[in-house]
Amino acid sequence: MDRGTEVGAAPGRGAADGAAEHAAGRIPLAVVVVDRDGLVSHWSSGARRLFGAPKEEALGRPVADLLPVSGALPDDAAPFGSYAAYDGLGPGLESSLDGRISYPAAGRARLTAAGPDRIDVLWWAYPLVGPGRERLLVLAADATTLRREDDDVSFERIAPGFALHTDFPGAEELARRLPEILPSMSVGESARIVSQVLELGYPVLEFSQNDRVPVTPDWGVPRRAERMARRERAARAAVSGVPLARGVADEAEDLEYVAVRERLEFLNEVSGRIGTSLDLSQTILEVSRAVVPRFTDVAGTYLREQVVAGEGFPDGVPDTTTMWHRVALEHTDEPGRWDDVVPVGEAMPFPAHTPFFQCMTTGEPVLVPRISEQMGHMIAAQFEKRDIRPLITHRSMLVVPLKARNVVLGFMILLRHPERVEFNDMDRVTGAELAARAGLVLDNARMYTYQESVAETLQDSMLPTIAPRMAGCDIATRYLPGTLLGRVGGDWFDSVKLPGSRTALVVGDVMGHGLNSAAMMGQLRTAVQTMAALDLPPAQLLRNLDDLAQRLGDNYLATCLYAVYDPIGGELHIANAGHIPPVLVRAEDGRSELLELPTGAPIGVGGVPFEAVRVPVASGDRLVMCTDGLVEVRGEDIGVGLATLCESAAHPAASMDQACDTIIRALNTRGGRKDDVALLMARLNGIEPEDVAVWRLALDPIEAGRARAVVREQLREWGLTGLADNAELMVGELVTNAVRHAHSRRIELRLVRGDTLLCEVDDDDQTLPTLLSAGPGDEFGRGLRLVSALSREWGASRTGAGKTVWFELTLPRG
Repeated sequence: MDRGTEVGAAPGRGAADGAAEHAAGRIPLAVVVVDRDGLVSHWSSGARRLFGAPKEEALGRPVADLLPVSGALPDDAAPFGSYAAYDGLGPGLESSLDGRISYPAAGRARLTAAGPDRIDVLWWAYPLVGPGRERLLVLAADATTLRREDDDVSFERIAPGFALHTDFPGAEELARRLPEILPSMSVGESARIVSQVLELGYPVLEFSQNDRVPVTPDWGVPRRAERMARRERAARAAVSGVPLARGVADEAEDLEYVAVRERLEFLNEVSGRIGTSLDLSQTILEVSRAVVPRFTDVAGTYLREQVVAGEGFPDGVPDTTTMWHRVALEHTDEPGRWDDVVPVGEAMPFPAHTPFFQCMTTGEPVLVPRISEQMGHMIAAQFEKRDIRPLITHRSMLVVPLKARNVVLGFMILLRHPERVEFNDMDRVTGAELAARAGLVLDNARMYTYQESVAETLQDSMLPTIAPRMAGCDIATRYLPGTLLGRVGGDWFDSVKLPGSRTALVVGDVMGHGLNSAAMMGQLRTAVQTMAALDLPPAQLLRNLDDLAQRLGDNYLATCLYAVYDPIGGELHIANAGHIPPVLVRAEDGRSELLELPTGAPIGVGGVPFEAVRVPVASGDRLVMCTDGLVEVRGEDIGVGLATLCESAAHPAASMDQACDTIIRALNTRGGRKDDVALLMARLNGIEPEDVAVWRLALDPIEAGRARAVVREQLREWGLTGLADNAELMVGELVTNAVRHAHSRRIELRLVRGDTLLCEVDDDDQTLPTLLSAGPGDEFGRGLRLVSALSREWGASRTGAGKTVWFELTLPRG
């Protein structure tokens, strides 16, 4: 049915006509008015038809006897379609009937009828304030009328209206307020419904497909100047002693109603001021500052310890062991008065006898009109060596829970000065609504903070801790997270120790952001580590990485730059998979250049070749590798960033860390950077020829003795005789194994003096040795156990012609 369909029915129509009206979308509406004693003061004909009690029996009876709520909805309520979304929204009907709720509410209820059946109703309850004894307006409709299987209308909003010709006092006033108590309507639309009800004389519901039934309607607020003028006129009349004219008296009596509208205006303003970001700290300050001084003079905000830490917390109600952090304190007292007594950042539990504990465990506001001397002493008892009583005694206090999804995240302690009007029940309702809105905003910020913390922890756990010195090179790194929400990305760097005193240097960038990118980065980094340990050539490693990415899924795309530095040979062996090229800074003249490399396709594209190039380098040259987040700025050609990178990389610096900082400052201050950044710089120091000794040995068992002798002599020349005994013993074991397993190639023995003493033995057998358990009578298995026990580190890897077995010894200090 289209919006704006005429609704209503004239009195006196028959059952057939009534059925036709229902089919057209006209549903009778029951109107019940409850006075301040909880007794029915008006009972419409629609109420008689819906609930079965005639008007004579209903008037003057307790409303709870005529509208008993029986509990949960039955299973057959499922076909209600769009109304299923309203289950559980707002308080129950019984809370409105008995006066526990003093703000507009709506929902569905299952009521006991006069007969054996139960009535499934939609209801709206509007508390009435101002002159007169009327306390509550209840509108209800038979929901079963909407259960027609042949009706394809999707009812998303039901706007209640009622007739003016009813015979209870105040009907005209209620009709005049219809535009205010029916939300999401224009004045013209609500006026049309009023005139239609007047003409037809029959309570109706109007169906609409465009709006939803709200739980808390927007009452509308008059301009502040008008309210002030009303109050001034009333005050002048009271001072002069002249009786108020009838119109002025009505305005004075209406001040209570205006106060309600002011509260709602305040809540609307607060809602617009909080939640402007997902930053938890900023949200906390927004919530605290929104209520001071307009609603309260002091506002202290406490949150669970886990909320502040961005962690999850156990289910269940908080207890006396739960720690609460004071995260904000706003007040109108003189500066510094509260700072020393209740400093922000303090954490404490709260005893069970305090109003704070009552609030956090029940999830309901706690109102203390005035803090007595006794209560002030009780509250102050938990503050060791600090007398808080002068700050709180004789003040009015309201404690409101900050909760979301039925979980108490914290609470706010609101205090008013003794000379200010006390908190009342209306303030309790206002505070509860404020806390509910603030709780949702805080929970959104908490969840974002928690998810961001999880992602950052995942990423940090996957980023390596790189040693500042490797064989023949010094390394410095930087990582900068992005500046967008969900900034955790897939940028990474790494260095891998390789045989022959070589080092693999890696920088990669997974496309995208968030947990998925961080997880993919971890998988690719692990794969690179594994394949680098196998000493695969750079192009082959990228080829294997590309195959792996395709097996992992279609969405795995990344760029990668893989370089192997040989400090003895003085060269870089580099392959590129769609990454920005590295910068090489020459030590000889300080000149920097972008290395021209075959670009290659990103990892995960599949079916494309990768090429590697060899670049000669000298001692002292610097290699700079980074991800595109450092050089790429939206709206700017990437060539500008690359030129800045080259220029800043060539800038002299006292240390590697300072050189990295110079690059970051030069590129990160341009503005517009959104992506995360990984930067790796390596100073290629090389290893001098005099620090390397090489011997070729024959396939003869006697060569083990010769190897021990040449190693002892070389260590004597290097001044490392203290290492000779252990080095001799381990070299003899490795050479003996090589002689036993080698085929046709001669054996090579190499010593390298660097940060450690490295010993390598090469042969042409591809079988890697295995560390075995050897018993007293076993002939084999003790050699490698000896190497493992005496060396600082040892390992074995395959080479193109066979394998290399190596060990390291720590050089003596001094």
